[in-house]
Amino acid sequence: MAKHRIESVRARNALAIAIFSGLLLAPVGPAWADAPAKPGQPAQPAQTAKPVKPAEAAEHGHAEGESDHDESENEEEGRVALSAEQIAVAGIKVAVAEPALLARSAAFPGEIKFNADRTAHVVPRMAGVVESVSADLGQQVKKGDLMATISSATLSELRSEWLAAVKRRDLATQNHQRERRLWQEKVSAEQDYQQARTALAEAGIAVQNAEQKLRTAGASPQSKDLGILEIRAPFDGVIVEKHIALGEALADTASIFTLSDMRTVWAEFVIAPKDLQDVRVGERARVASAAFTETADGKVSYIGSLLGQQTRTATARVTLDNPDMAWRPGLFVTVNVVVQTSDAAVAVSADAVQTIEDRPAVFVEVPGGFQAKPVTLGKQSDDQVEVLSGLEAGTRYVTRNAFVLKSELGKASADHAH
Repeated sequence: MAKHRIESVRARNALAIAIFSGLLLAPVGPAWADAPAKPGQPAQPAQTAKPVKPAEAAEHGHAEGESDHDESENEEEGRVALSAEQIAVAGIKVAVAEPALLARSAAFPGEIKFNADRTAHVVPRMAGVVESVSADLGQQVKKGDLMATISSATLSELRSEWLAAVKRRDLATQNHQRERRLWQEKVSAEQDYQQARTALAEAGIAVQNAEQKLRTAGASPQSKDLGILEIRAPFDGVIVEKHIALGEALADTASIFTLSDMRTVWAEFVIAPKDLQDVRVGERARVASAAFTETADGKVSYIGSLLGQQTRTATARVTLDNPDMAWRPGLFVTVNVVVQTSDAAVAVSADAVQTIEDRPAVFVEVPGGFQAKPVTLGKQSDDQVEVLSGLEAGTRYVTRNAFVLKSELGKASADHAH
């Protein structure tokens, strides 16, 4: 009974919808009534409005809905809606499009080497026997630090010569004072005074000569032991080589230590003849290594005038600051030298450009998310690209992890197609 009632209600509702649809779509006016016949003519039957079926009315409404939906899709095409929390989780970073100087660089293989201007081979400068060694390989030393001591007979003779010269100068000083007093008292002749003055001057010269010999040998004139030569660091640096042992007999030209100031190093690289016209002294360069992510900036400080006989390449170098000692000699590097520069009215990060529907595009910041904007690109540097059209200076755009937005846009397109 209840089932029969439900079916009756459904039938009445369907009939009402059909009648209502017919009323909306049927023509209005005298067509609903029989037109009066003219005299002498038979009466025309009244025209009856054709009822509209419910299915046709539904199709008409569906078509209108699709039209509105398409218009909405055109407005939202290329837009990705993200909340502030989603942007933070995705690691999306935003920057401002602005004018920039685009620099194109060329890469050259190279190697880190010691700065030869700040590297020294320490020699004793006097033959002798090693008495003590206080410096170790790899040790950081300061200027004037004691590294070793050597017992030298030659040094003993030089110090003895200096002591004798000092004594002769003291005696000459006393004799000069006495002769001057006697000459002033008219006791002795002026000639005796002049001879004493000359002897004093010669004695002073002898002392200076003996001191200079000692300083040239790197020894101080005064010492408790006349034959001990102290080897001290000539400047701040690291001991990179050591060729000395206790009790060893050394020649005056033996290289006992190699000391290098590692605060600056050279990045040496080779240039093929075809690239020589592009690389010039003073050009900016960036040095990178596959061993770590850090980079260092410098300038080309030298380009060899001659080509190597075997390699037929020119040697060049970049001087790098190395305060943390990260750039160690022997490390292979890549030297990127700027070979061309140009100005761009609007430039964006190279990582910001994505290919969408076979066209380059940049995601710009809009309320509630980001919008993909097609752009026309121009010149490109190592990390930036010029935008000729499609983006104005001052526009905030996605510079990092733009591929995340491209992926989300692709997912939305796929869901819509499905």
